[in-house]
Order: sequence, then structure tokens, then C-alpha cells
Amino acid sequence: MRHAHRRATTALALAGTTALLASGCGAVTATEDDGRLDVVTTTGILADLARNVGGDLVDVRSLVPEGGDPHAYEPSLRDVRDIVYADAAFSNYLLLEEQNLIRAVDANLPDGVPNVSLAERAGQYAAEIIPLVENPNLDTIWLGLRVRGTGETLGADRSSEVRLKATGLSGPGDVVGYVTETFGEPNVFFDSSDGFDEGDGYQDDSALLPPDAHTHMSWAFTEPGTYRLSVAAELVTGPGERPVALGSTTITFAVGVDPHALPGMADATVLGSGHADVTVDLDPDDPDLPLYLYADPAGGGDLRQETYAADSTVIEVPGKALTEVPGDPAFRMLGRPGDDIHQLPQAVLGSHVHGEIDPHLWQNVRNAMAYVKVIRDTLIEIDPDNAVAYRANADTYLDELTGLDAYVARTIGEIPPSQRYLVTTHDAFGYLGDAYGVTIAGFVTPNPATEPSLAERRRLSETIANLRVRAVFLEPNLASRSSTLTQVADEQGVQVCTIYGDSFDEDVGSYVEMMRANADSLRACLA
Repeated sequence: MRHAHRRATTALALAGTTALLASGCGAVTATEDDGRLDVVTTTGILADLARNVGGDLVDVRSLVPEGGDPHAYEPSLRDVRDIVYADAAFSNYLLLEEQNLIRAVDANLPDGVPNVSLAERAGQYAAEIIPLVENPNLDTIWLGLRVRGTGETLGADRSSEVRLKATGLSGPGDVVGYVTETFGEPNVFFDSSDGFDEGDGYQDDSALLPPDAHTHMSWAFTEPGTYRLSVAAELVTGPGERPVALGSTTITFAVGVDPHALPGMADATVLGSGHADVTVDLDPDDPDLPLYLYADPAGGGDLRQETYAADSTVIEVPGKALTEVPGDPAFRMLGRPGDDIHQLPQAVLGSHVHGEIDPHLWQNVRNAMAYVKVIRDTLIEIDPDNAVAYRANADTYLDELTGLDAYVARTIGEIPPSQRYLVTTHDAFGYLGDAYGVTIAGFVTPNPATEPSLAERRRLSETIANLRVRAVFLEPNLASRSSTLTQVADEQGVQVCTIYGDSFDEDVGSYVEMMRANADSLRACLA
């Protein structure tokens, strides 16, 4: 049943780390109860689905605003207030949303209120799940960070975090590990130039990840030579809980030198291509190996669960990784503009913490139908007196979505198979391709703070030319950072067309409009 008694509350102590948002802002005051259920969703797409099921009986608010990026959106005090008074909360999860947004929901939603992860629950209605395949075919190894496993045996849940800490370095220069955020600002995980402070727990040299997650990052080295970076990991299960030590190891990098000729490592495995991660294992098969390198050296886009002990492995940073420090002042931690550095690139722009499963399920309309059924069941659970209305609303909307699915399939089906290639800016369309027969030829998210390499531009140009791609596609909210794609498209004489991934805009304001617009755009630009 509804939790209307909470409308009488005049002040609340906000639990967890999100309570900091309320610091100095006074009490959270109640609002008038208009008799409708209050529902919060993390994204506008989920809000639209919920409104179609709830109708006039439900007041729905999306925490991520129109045009916002759910991968990067940080919650506000207004968001926390809406969560506190919600009768139900719907997230996509599968690590789609920024982790602080998920923490805000989990920490501030009152006990007993449904907190539904739609992507995870949709499987009960036969939603089709596909892995997140990433293969940018870089000229160097693509090295990220990964937390494997859920850590349930250690008391972890989706609000827990793993801290991967840099604790020491030997080498001829400095190393900086950082992520370039969505709009080009760097977020530094660790920087050896100012040392490593054990006194504060290495908090200024730590990367934070939730369980079962992965993030891309850049590794920059100021001088050629051999580097050995000491790292340690710990798990924090919740606010105020003592960290659980998970182990430590040393990672060796051969920067601009022969990786096969390092003293004492003649028999070491050399990783110099493909995709690899410095991995913290919360559910290790080998308790003596909680920290290791997890790699797909062939770079086929699908990690084959090959593990390598870090102390007997060398990461190659070849001479071709030599680049210059960009002129943007935000990158001064790398040196002066124009200075030479060796860098393993991030490959995909944005914080982009994700798991092994592609979270963008709604790009297959049949998956969105499964979401609708889960929303229907949840609303009936908390408001059984209006069950008939929720079922009727859901049935009507499901009929509309059935027609939408047929429309998308028919429209894309009018594109000759030899021309169904999608080149875009965001790895959000795997479900669209899988469900409707579109080949994802590539996605491009260059760092706007640096010029893309000649190899990157050449590879994109060759993809467009070799496949005779007629158009490339941009999401409206990402167009401002897609200069490389638009420039190469102009050079190749192909169109730049619109496609919608995670959010709406002033032209497209509903899920049905979004999917029809995507199908129409693909047909118009590729057929």
C-alpha cells in the first residue's frame, strides 16, 4: 500500500553520503498529498514508460533532466527530496547510471518502498540481454580498471565501493592515471608527482568502483623507461563501515623500451595489444590472487577470462604511444603544453563505468515492453485498489508498443542489408542492431581536449569508405563533442544524421517518438 504517512513528516535526516547535499540547506519539508502515487525514475525514458502505465493516478519525475547524460549526472538536493517522498523508485541499473545517483536512491528511499532495477527485473518477462562488446582496435593496449564479482559473501551490495589505490612507484619519471569526462575535463585517479600519502589512506591516489564494474582510463608516463606501480585494494561495504583489505600487487610497464629485455623478467608475459584491466576480484577462484590482470590480448572485443599474475606480466607502452601534452590548462598535471609523454589512451570518452552487460535494453522495443510489465506489477503491489486501471493502462500501452516494434522492424527492413551499417558516437545501440538487423560498424568518442591521432582518423575514414557507409549518426546531446566524426564524414562526403540513445530533447519527448525517429532516420539516411 502507499506510504501516505510520510507526507506528514516535516523534517528528515537523510541517510548515507547523499545527506551531505542537505548540509546547510535547512529541513526537507513536506508537500501536500494530492492522492496520487509519487514515483521517481532515474531517466526520462523510464519516466515516460511509468507515466503510460500510471496515467492520472501517478505523479512521475525523472531525476536526470531532459537532455542529461545518465552516465554522468550527479544528484541534487531536489532529487534527494523527491526520493525521500517517493512511493516507488525505478532505475535501469546494470551500471547505466552514475553511481552517486544510485547511491542517492538507495540511501534515501524509505524502508519498504519498492526500489526496482528494471533491466535486472525485466528478465522475468523474457527481456533479451546481450553483452557489452567493445573493440576500438587501438594501436596500443587498452588498459582499464575492473572489479569482478558482487562480493556478497563480504557483505557488499550495489552501493558498496572498491578503492584501488596507488601506493608507490619506481621509475625514471612520473605516472598519471586519469579519466577524461564527457565534456573533456580530466578526473585524476592517481598522480605520482606529489607522492603517495599513506597517512590519509592514499585518498588522493585512489579510483573508486562499485562491485562488478569496469572503467576506461588513460595512463600517461613522463619519461621512457621501466616503471613499477604498487597498488592495493580494499572494499567499503557501506557508509561508516571499516574497509576490508583485498590485497596488493605491483604492475610493471615498459615505456618506450624493449618489454622483453627487462631485468629479472625474461620469462614474463608481455601484454601490448587488445583489451586488459587491472582487476580486483571480490569472488576470487584463487584466494591468493585477488589482484591480477584480466585480458583479451587478441583484441577481439570479448574478454576471454584470461588472467595474468601482475608480478610476472609486463604492460608494453610502445614508442608509437608518444604524444604531446595538450594545450588545455586542465591537463597541466601531465606537464607543459607540447611536452612529450607516452600515453595509453582511454579509448572511450566519459566516466563510462559499466558492467559486462549492455544496459541500453530499451533500444529493443520488446525489452521496453518487459519494463512496462514490471512497472505495472510494482504499481499494483503498492496501490492494489487501482489494479484494474494500471492493468488497462499497461495493456493499451503494450498494444501501442507492439505496433511500434513492427514499425521499427518494417522501416529498418526497407534498408538494403548491404547498407545497414551504423557509425555513431556512443556504444548504446547494440540492442537496436541485434533486434533489427543493423551492423554496428563503429562508435567514435574522441577526447575534445586533444587532437585525434592520424591512425584514429584513418581507421574511421577507412571504415566509412570500405563499407560505403552513406551516413554517420550523432545523438543531439553529444553533438558538441563529436568534431572528429563530423570532420571525417565531411571529408568522405557522407551525411551526418540524428539518432537518440539515452535521452529526449525538444523535438522528441517520448519513447515511442524516439524509436520511430531512430527508425525513420536510419531509413532516410541509409536506404
